[in-house]
Amino acid sequence: MTKFEKIADNLICIDTYDLGLPNRTSSYLLKDEKIALIETSASPSVPYILKALEELHISPEEIDYLILTHIHLDHAGGAGVFMQHCPNAKVYVHPKGVRHLVDPSRLIDSAKSVYGEKFDGIFGEILPIDEEKFYAVENGDTLTLGKSTLTFYHTKGHANHHISIHESLTNGMFVGDTTGVYYPDMAKEDFDIILPSTSPNQFDPDLMEESIQLYEKINPDTLYFGHYGAYPHPEIAYAEVRRYLPLFVEAGRQAMKEESDFTKQVNRTDQILLESILNELQAKGLPKDHPVFNVIPLDIEVSAMGIVDYLIKVKQDSHTK
Repeated sequence: MTKFEKIADNLICIDTYDLGLPNRTSSYLLKDEKIALIETSASPSVPYILKALEELHISPEEIDYLILTHIHLDHAGGAGVFMQHCPNAKVYVHPKGVRHLVDPSRLIDSAKSVYGEKFDGIFGEILPIDEEKFYAVENGDTLTLGKSTLTFYHTKGHANHHISIHESLTNGMFVGDTTGVYYPDMAKEDFDIILPSTSPNQFDPDLMEESIQLYEKINPDTLYFGHYGAYPHPEIAYAEVRRYLPLFVEAGRQAMKEESDFTKQVNRTDQILLESILNELQAKGLPKDHPVFNVIPLDIEVSAMGIVDYLIKVKQDSHTK
């Protein structure tokens, strides 16, 4: 199955079916005098991108730029596989991300520590990319595709190697994971769900707030989520992330008071958050069999790891001062 949606004359959202699920991860195709693809998701997603390009009558050899918001494998894990099909493309990524895509061994080890035996099934083959293929994006850099201009911003909070990209024609912002996860399964409901993405190991709520404040200054009309799709209500996304972040951190603090072992702290944080969120949504009238309840636990499980990891670092920092 191939699914893509035309968002604007120059912009198409491609569903990359992370974990084999629809509406989980997005790639974005920007077609102008130059052609750019933003995000690849993990390697099992690459065939979906290639099939979409075929149906759009675009050859992979025509791709000029592959742009990655950050190097977490659900956004960039397929970059090496994709670049095998795109001999003319340049890879745009944060300077801190280049070496990890040239030699992805540390990325692989880090992800295996989180996902364990599930790793191969989720992420597939992670291939290195030649260093000469990279452009290390500095804060404020621009890239002109034709009528469209991309402006790049360093946006910490989710990760220190995270960038966001403003697109001039649509006044849209490619946010990666900065404003969390949007669940399109809620499209037919009268409210949206947007949860922070606090995965390990560089999550920092204060830096995430600074990045959101930057978005507010730029004032985009639309946010282009990595998870998932175009969202035309940025102010709601900002408010929801700000509402949930303290709750996420407090859940971690509570778990760390109750448990001394890292794994148990993570599991307890996961339990507290999931129970709280599900109770809130059911109180709003969402039925227990709503499809969104099949997806949210996947995100909370990883976010709980990042919350506990962050709080451990805060504790360690306080002891060294």
